[in-house]
Amino acid sequence: MINLDEESLICDLAETYQIYDYKRLPLQTVAVFSCGLRENSRIKMKLSQQTASIETMLLAGISDKLGILLWAQTKDGQNGKNRPISILEKVLNLPKKSKEEVAFASAEEFESTRNQLLLNLKAGGDLDWQQN
Repeated sequence: MINLDEESLICDLAETYQIYDYKRLPLQTVAVFSCGLRENSRIKMKLSQQTASIETMLLAGISDKLGILLWAQTKDGQNGKNRPISILEKVLNLPKKSKEEVAFASAEEFESTRNQLLLNLKAGGDLDWQQN
């Protein structure tokens, strides 16, 4: 923990246990105090590579679902327009999902691509295919 972020550990020890100079304590005592820190302490969140606490993620998820329920009751929701932005995605810094749209010039081109996908699937492959 010290090698990862000593300043965060110092802040957490001071906040939780009022230990302002951990170097004066025996190493084993500091280790015990460090392991006893809350899951949402600075150092433990850094160790687990979390950007938000569990409570924050739960509240953001609840807010998102409530927003979707309310949006679905509006005219925009019934038409599939102006969907609310996800707070949880913003909190977690998730990349936006890109929709890959494919258009075919003819029915024959569609059938050819479809057959290629089905053959790949039967052969144990995946749904990846070459777009012309």
